Amino acid sequence: MPHRCSMSHSLPAGLAVVAVTICNIAPADAGTATGVATEWTQVLNNGELVALVGRSGEQIQNQLTQISQLAQQIETQLNIYQNLLQNTATLPSHMWGQVESDLNQLRSIVDQGQGIAFSLGNADEVLQQRFQSYATLKTSLPSNETFSSTYQTWSDTNRDTISSTLKAASLTADQFDSEETTMSSLRSMSETADGQMKALQVGHEIAAQQVAQMQKLRGLVSQQMTMMGTWLQTEQTDKDLAQARREKFFAPVNHGIPEGQMMEPRW
Repeated sequence: MPHRCSMSHSLPAGLAVVAVTICNIAPADAGTATGVATEWTQVLNNGELVALVGRSGEQIQNQLTQISQLAQQIETQLNIYQNLLQNTATLPSHMWGQVESDLNQLRSIVDQGQGIAFSLGNADEVLQQRFQSYATLKTSLPSNETFSSTYQTWSDTNRDTISSTLKAASLTADQFDSEETTMSSLRSMSETADGQMKALQVGHEIAAQQVAQMQKLRGLVSQQMTMMGTWLQTEQTDKDLAQARREKFFAPVNHGIPEGQMMEPRW
């Protein structure tokens, strides 16, 4: 499990809901999603918090949809380039430049998915640490797993799948680990038709994988947001009930005036 960081957003007593903001899906800085989940310090009432959970969940789902759609577009475009390359020696430089841009965007997509998973896993860990009622909440996850561990499993599986795809093409994950190394690798591969085809095949397969992986991630996000909303509403109901009981207990006793009794001064 990676070390989680403390984050901050507008939530009560350190309670967190991640509002991941990927301002520009393509291109985007690697790790953007990881950095946007900040510390959670401002106190809100639970009613506001429930609303924030819903808005954040919807926002993240929309972002994942955009990422998935972009991955599909890249997958389609790389397939077109593959077909063109079968009928020519090598792709012309201006066309290969677009290939490089698409593959670099694909690398960014992978980073964004990992960042969202990290942020939401972090939220789950902080909630468990600070709220006993959340930590003991039974979920429908298998083997009583936490969302934190489930996101980590998703992240590990995604990285391992990409690594296997690269290895099958005699490439390493390090060659596509950052924008600089990615572009350097692609420039080397552009020199031959075989290198170009290898890059296109790898990119096409990774793009297809990301479409499937983002669908899985959307399912996890939906499940987590539903559980968090249920928990928050339960917490608020308990507080409202306790407050009503306190008010009833401490309410002043008003015996009133017995029927038929006349009010008269007494001295």
